[in-house]
Amino acid sequence: MKKVVKVVKMELPGGNAHPGPKLASAGVNMAKFCTDFNAKTGDRKGQTVPVIITAYEDKSYEFVIKTSPAAELILKAAGIQKGAGSAKQIVGSITDAQLEEIAKYKLPDLNTEDVEAAKKVIAGTCRQMGIAIK
Repeated sequence: MKKVVKVVKMELPGGNAHPGPKLASAGVNMAKFCTDFNAKTGDRKGQTVPVIITAYEDKSYEFVIKTSPAAELILKAAGIQKGAGSAKQIVGSITDAQLEEIAKYKLPDLNTEDVEAAKKVIAGTCRQMGIAIK
């Protein structure tokens, strides 16, 4: 059993991670990690990719890639740059089909296995961002 030295949660650009202070804090071989991460996330270029890195005493590591943040997916679906300053202000909209697509994509990272429950979670995020669902 390897001894865990550190567990770090980060958000890195999909297919485009590069060595830097963020990764240095994880205590892993940055060049090797970037190569591995970029190979696994090449299909997600332009997206923010949450990752959990577990660094071990022997300088080896493991990482788990999570789904992109819901807010980022909602903004992309609505075709806008940022959400509203308050939930009362509507700045954009998405369709029910887009809501379902985002919910299905986020399902592995949500605490439910039910698509309808996942849609409610994503709809709540939409409300907070000032995004209407049509």
